[in-house]
Order: sequence, then C-alpha cells, then structure tokens
Amino acid sequence: MVAAIAVSLPKSTVLHNSLFLGKPNSPFLGGSLKGFCFQLKPRCKRRDFINLVVASASTSSSSNGGRFYLNFTGFPFPLGPFLNRRTIRTEAVKDYIWLFEQEQALGFSSVSTNIRMTVIKLKSGGLWIHAPIAPTKECIQLVKELGAPVEYIVLPTFAYEHKIFVGPFSRKFPRAQVWVAPRQWSWPLNLPLEFFGIFRAKTLKDKDLSTPWANEIEQKVLSSPEVGIGPYVEVAFYHKRSRTLLVTDAVIFVPRQPPECISKESLLASAKNGLAVRILSKGKEVPKEPVVDNKMSRQKGWERMVLQILFLGPSNLLEPNASFAQMSQKLIVSPIVKTLVFCKVPEKVRDWIDGITRDWRFKRIIPAHFAAPINASRSDFLAAFGFLDDLLGERYVTRPSLSLLLAILMGKAASYFPPDDMKTLSSLDQFLVSVGAVKKTVSGRKR
Repeated sequence: MVAAIAVSLPKSTVLHNSLFLGKPNSPFLGGSLKGFCFQLKPRCKRRDFINLVVASASTSSSSNGGRFYLNFTGFPFPLGPFLNRRTIRTEAVKDYIWLFEQEQALGFSSVSTNIRMTVIKLKSGGLWIHAPIAPTKECIQLVKELGAPVEYIVLPTFAYEHKIFVGPFSRKFPRAQVWVAPRQWSWPLNLPLEFFGIFRAKTLKDKDLSTPWANEIEQKVLSSPEVGIGPYVEVAFYHKRSRTLLVTDAVIFVPRQPPECISKESLLASAKNGLAVRILSKGKEVPKEPVVDNKMSRQKGWERMVLQILFLGPSNLLEPNASFAQMSQKLIVSPIVKTLVFCKVPEKVRDWIDGITRDWRFKRIIPAHFAAPINASRSDFLAAFGFLDDLLGERYVTRPSLSLLLAILMGKAASYFPPDDMKTLSSLDQFLVSVGAVKKTVSGRKR
C-alpha cells in the first residue's frame, strides 16, 4: 500500500525482470518457470504485433511447502518477498467467503504488510476471486481444496501490486474469465495489459447489471480525473447474501497485532534501530543493543512498519507506541491515499461513497490490506470519510439522520492524524504539486 499512492501514482508500475525466450514451462532452477516470455509469433491472427509479456516467475519447490515464488521488480518500488511467500487461508463467512493472505514487502527494506485475495463461492458452485495474490503451489492448493471451479478472476484496481499477479494466477485456471477495472494505466510507461500477461480480459463497468454475477455481487466504480500523471481507479463490490463490502485501498483497519502471514524475521528486522529510526528519533540517543526475539520486539517491529506505511516518514520511530495507538483499531482512510488522491477529487469520492452507503446495507468490510473482515456499518464507513465535509463545504450538506449525524461526528475523529507524523507526507504533497507531478485539486475543493 505504500507503493500504492506514493507520488500519487497508484502503485508504480515497475517491470518484472523475469524475461526469458522460449516456452513457459522451460526448466528453471530445478523447477518450472510459470511466467511469460517474449512471443516471437502472434498468438492469433488479430494481433499484428509482437506480444511483450512481463510477469512474475514462480517455481515449485517441495523443500519449502510450495511457497517459493521468484519475484523481481524494478524502480522505484520493488515488491518482496522475492523468493518465499507463505499463504494463510481463513474463512470469513462460513461456506461463502475465504481470505487468502501473503506478506508484501517494500523492496529491500524491513517494511511489510499483508496483501489479501478474497474468494466468494457463487450460487452456481463456482468461485469468484477478487484481487489475486502470488500463485504459489501452496496458494493454488489452498484454492483447490475448496472443491469448486474458479469461474471469475477480478482485478478491482489498476494498482501494480495487485495487477502483477493476475496474469500468472489466471494461467493456473485457464477456463476462468478475467475481468479488470477500467482505465488500466501504468508508470513509468503506460503499458498494455498484455505486457502483464493479461489476455482477453473484460472491463468492469459502473453498476453493470449484465455481469454473470450481477444477481449476487453488485459493483460501483470510482474513476477519478487524473490526480497527477495518471488517474485513480477502484471498484467496490457488494456480496448481497452475506452483506459484505469489498474494497481495495479505500479504507483500512490497522490491527493491534501483526497479521499471521508477516514473518518473524521481518518483524525483528523492523525492530532493529537502523538508519530510519536514527533519522526520525528527534535527536534522542538511539541504543544499539541487539534485538531479542520476544513478543515485545515483534510488536515494536509491527508498529514501526505501520507508521512507515501510513506516513512514509513518521515523526518518531524510536517510540512508535503513541502514534500507533491513534491509528489502530478504527476504520480509516490511509493518510497517503487521503492526501495524495482523495483530497484531490473530493466530489468524485463523495459521489462514490454516497452511492455505496445509499444502496448497500453491508455489515462487514473486507479491504485488500491490514485487518479483515471488519465488522462495520454504513455509518462507520461514512465516518472514515468525514474529511470530505471540510473540502466540499455546504453543497453536499443535507438534513442528516441520527446515524449520519453520528457518522459525521465520528468522522472528525477517524479523519484526525497526528500532525507531527503528517509533516513528511504534507511536505511531499507540496513538493509534488510544485513540480507539477500532482495537481493541487481537480474539482470541488474548498478554497
């Protein structure tokens, strides 16, 4: 999620370096390379260009429980882990919804979070998959254990960290239909979906009643004007039978404890007093004692990870407890997403969330990162977007119901972020605006 909106580029589209010439199943590292290749011949008569496909390469290995996944990414946000991804499966709604989680690391740093794929069983008996993750042998086996065919694979965003796995994942289930969010875009080069191994994909449309799952799952598209050199696109879904709202990055709920999929090694590495801690220690003396593997050290590592993910440069990593307490255990919009995206297009965001809360009576939310499922109502969801009221002024104010009034009051608290922690992010926003990389506002912002 850090790569999510840094520089207001909704997850920079960095190129995988797993290129090879030949067949996709060529021997590689004792395993089978499940990536793509430069295809020197068109796949069909309609294509009159060479298909350049760059995707993750994965290999199977019996020695690590099928968790090996070779994943190389480049400038500016390489995404790890590069060799090993553990998959945790949990049942969110009995017999209907399952969550699959893996660790997602920011390059070679000690900062990690979880990335989530959601699987819903349809009335047809088939599976509908939201935001695929790395298709390791372990992950695919856990999907197959559900005993149902994969019918649909859905990319709900144009964000790189989710898009990069769609191609490799879909090749594990070649009979499944692939659907993608509109206005797919990438940076630094605006590459076609075929470059990422995504072929014959259909486009998700706002309030589309013609999708094969429309009777069970509804959808609403947030497609903003360009907030920088590109747009921001996210599709929200509502599973009617379970009254569940699915989003990607719109809201998050930071848990007190680290997700199970984040490794002990990552947590302890984050607990070490390295360069980032010294820089953000406010001149305090930084002890150099070794990190002991215990619950306290792992918790400190998690708190530091969260603050770096949310603020990029929090005010004090040496003692993260106070800031972490303010940001955890409540439904919020990530400070990065709020500052670099949603505050640029408040009217679009307001229309989107108003449509969601007006039409969908959800009782739980499943985002693609941090905690899930979250027991949350429409008022809780509105509360997280309380900052829009200050941006839009009186045009959007109506006579509120009691629940909406409570949401507005709660929203003021949910939208509050520690000012000291926001300084780096605010400075980054100002710099990006000054150089023209990000727009100060697109529409509707109160001057």
